[in-house]
Amino acid sequence: MDILMIWQDALPILLMGLKMTIQLTILAVLFGCIIGLFFGLAKLSRISFIKIPAVIYIEFFRGSPLLVQLFLIYFGLPQIIGHPVDKFWSAVIVLSLNSGAYCAEIFRAGIQSIERGQMEAARSLGMTHVQAMRYVILPQAFKRVIPPLGNEFIAMMKDTSLVSVIGLAELARSGQLYISTTYKAFQIWFLVAIFYIIMTLLISEFFVNRMERRLQAGDRS
Repeated sequence: MDILMIWQDALPILLMGLKMTIQLTILAVLFGCIIGLFFGLAKLSRISFIKIPAVIYIEFFRGSPLLVQLFLIYFGLPQIIGHPVDKFWSAVIVLSLNSGAYCAEIFRAGIQSIERGQMEAARSLGMTHVQAMRYVILPQAFKRVIPPLGNEFIAMMKDTSLVSVIGLAELARSGQLYISTTYKAFQIWFLVAIFYIIMTLLISEFFVNRMERRLQAGDRS
């Protein structure tokens, strides 16, 4: 009963943190997919001044810790621009850029998994390279990248816990703040873990698996 009372007391605080976690995750993956598609295509380019910046961006954000990237933007950028940076948007920018680097590799791999004959067939029908990519290659590649994009969404949801270092009260930070006043560490961290597990299962089942089944049904019809 003591645990239930603690959870009931902590629930409003944790739900506020959960709301922040969901907002950060959705914005980061949404912007990350847009950034990732652009840089994934750029990395496939044969033009050096398009491909090289894309490779540098992808390797930097995949090769350096997310925590360092947060410090670089939130603490380092104000020294360059001369005024503080908003915590929320600092987190969104860093998480989006980080997610974009991983999404770029996901899209690149998805595009390269499409048989080369598909592009050749489209070009033989009179399509330009851009038209063939838009109407033939990308729709097929998108179906293949849904599972890894779902994994990226889950990974980013868990990575949002790192933004607590700049003072944003997402789910993990909310739990930490509540513990600092009650000292009920095990009960609160256990409840926080349950929240993450529930969100992971919901994303896996109701987003990734359901979308896969819908697309497979569309292919059969």
